[in-house]
Amino acid sequence: MAFNVKNEVLVRVYIVLAAIVGVAIAIAWQTININVVEGEKWRSKGEDLYIKEVPMEAERGNILTEDGSMLATSMPFFDISWDPNSNAIDTTFWTSKSFDSLAYYLATYVNPTMTPGAMKSYLWQQKTSGKRYVEIKKNATLEQKELITSFPLFSLGQFKGGLIVVQKYNRERPFGLLANRTIGYVQGDSINVGIEGAYNDFLQGEEGTQLMYRVGGGMWIPLQNLSKIEPKPGQDVVTTLDINLQDIAESALVKAVVRHKAESGVAILMDVKTGAIKAMANVGWTKDGKVWETYNHAIGSATEPGSTFKTASMLALLEDGYVDLEDSIDLEQGVTIYHDAELKDAHPHSLNRVSVKHAFGMSSNVGISRLVDNNYGTKNKADRYIGRLRDFYLDQPTGIEIGGEVEPYIKKAYSNDDGWSGTSLPWMAIGYELTITPLQQLGFYNAIANDGVYVKPYMVREVQQYGETLKRFPVTQVNGRIASKKAIKQVQQLLECVVDSSWGTAYALRAESYRYAGKTGTAQLNYQRLNEKTKVGGYQASFAGYFPAENPVYSCIVLISKPKEAGIYGGAVALPVFKEIADKAIATRKELYPVLNTGDAVAFEAKQMPDKDAGYRTDIQYIMSELGLDYYNKADGDWAVLRSAEPDSLKLMKRIVEEKQVPNVIGMGLRDALFILENKGLKVQFGGGYGKVVTQSITPGTRVAGQTVWLRLG
Repeated sequence: MAFNVKNEVLVRVYIVLAAIVGVAIAIAWQTININVVEGEKWRSKGEDLYIKEVPMEAERGNILTEDGSMLATSMPFFDISWDPNSNAIDTTFWTSKSFDSLAYYLATYVNPTMTPGAMKSYLWQQKTSGKRYVEIKKNATLEQKELITSFPLFSLGQFKGGLIVVQKYNRERPFGLLANRTIGYVQGDSINVGIEGAYNDFLQGEEGTQLMYRVGGGMWIPLQNLSKIEPKPGQDVVTTLDINLQDIAESALVKAVVRHKAESGVAILMDVKTGAIKAMANVGWTKDGKVWETYNHAIGSATEPGSTFKTASMLALLEDGYVDLEDSIDLEQGVTIYHDAELKDAHPHSLNRVSVKHAFGMSSNVGISRLVDNNYGTKNKADRYIGRLRDFYLDQPTGIEIGGEVEPYIKKAYSNDDGWSGTSLPWMAIGYELTITPLQQLGFYNAIANDGVYVKPYMVREVQQYGETLKRFPVTQVNGRIASKKAIKQVQQLLECVVDSSWGTAYALRAESYRYAGKTGTAQLNYQRLNEKTKVGGYQASFAGYFPAENPVYSCIVLISKPKEAGIYGGAVALPVFKEIADKAIATRKELYPVLNTGDAVAFEAKQMPDKDAGYRTDIQYIMSELGLDYYNKADGDWAVLRSAEPDSLKLMKRIVEEKQVPNVIGMGLRDALFILENKGLKVQFGGGYGKVVTQSITPGTRVAGQTVWLRLG
């Protein structure tokens, strides 16, 4: 019995021993496996828990106007924090006056809600609790960052002072609304809009890298090391936009959209010879009722253009030799029928036969549609008409650099897939049953202004780095002309008659000091031809043209969608915007004025010579010098009067101003007259118009006694 018990105990001991040995072997094997077989894997994981390589944001390049003004730039901001338990901080700091000073500066200039004493207690608490990350200032400006880094201890930098400065960038647009959608934006890896998106590869730069270590609470601190790679800043993109012309276009468009309570508006201004976009404005409404650039309709919205497309129909007819400007067409008193579908002119009239020029100038739907249907009404001829539209590049996108341009749509003749019907040709002739973007249509009008030469619209001139040109984008000119010189000249005459002829739809807004040419358009949107009437979902008013008419410099298109008040037609809604843009561009661009002094200088007649002009002597002398006018100088002192001494000569005489007498200010500008009289203690009232003082109520030489002098200007 005792023997059996002993054997049982031994068995159990052996079992326990075997288990212990097995566990030991397993532990040993796992230790070897972790350290040797999988050692690199686990060591890297351990390091990742405390040290990691963090990307450093690169400064994004600027987007500039043609003259270097900033459209978009990256402004640096800084997240500033502090490691109070950095081993590099001198331990004597905590008992020195520098600690008191740091608390004072932080409480005074960074966080004034705390007293210096409270700030000192707070900093000491962070130190004693072992904190390695104390937020000092988030989103600090460069000026604020420079101030904070000058504080005691912080001025020693990251490693001796424990200061942690993380730089980041915010994209700023100094001009706000101006060209907002055209400039665009980038979001993540998939959303690229406008110039920002199209040129992101140039603008974004290259990220750097920085080793950082974790200090608890999910906070990471830069680690001093030689492997840090500084980010490479992005390159600058120089656009063709002119900020002054952009402002003119945007302001005029905003006023129109607000005045007419329209859904949206587009205005594009382009250089005729080069295709450079000088202004591209898109205006719509935000959900909270504010006017803003919400969508780039200039390239992203293709609509039925309406009557502005009649220019393409007329160019096709003229190029094929089917009509002449003085040929006649029956307007049928403004109403006609195509396959049981009624077509009317925009305004009722009783006209029958008129010239082709007259029909185009008054924008007759009946006249233009009849010309096209009569000459292209068979299948072969319809193919020829569609072919002409292709010759004008109206079936192709412009290829503008920024993304989002939609394809134009033009039906194929007699195509069942395109829904060709008996009314397709006459309706296409006047701008329906086809769609096109404003920029695509402007490209066509620009080619007409450019004597038939089509140039590709573009928005970016070059890429720069630190002012040095790295890449230049040339003007792209399409080979050949879109039509013959003869046909182009005839269409130019048609566009001019729209403005200059009394029957033209733009005649009421012709300009006095220059000439422009173009075509009004009014399109019905979302219309349905029902049995009894046409149901219309709104209107689109437009005007496309160029100026000056004799030697075009700029082409321009304006489109206002769904105006609800103060008119719906192109001549009443879109044309005023075009004219305001043209007026202000003419007024601010000296290159648009004809040169007047190319011939020999002509001597002034005596009546044209300055006479009795008075004022500050040095001002008069400066003006005479700038104008290149000779004169005899007989004046000294501050005040003088210019007299016509002979028929061909001028004399500058002294204007005497006595100390206690009312001075003679006749012939002076208002500024000089006010200066002299008010310095004598006299009160001044004036009226009568503009220009020089022609009369004064108190006779010169009268003793000064605080009187009121009335001046009449003229």
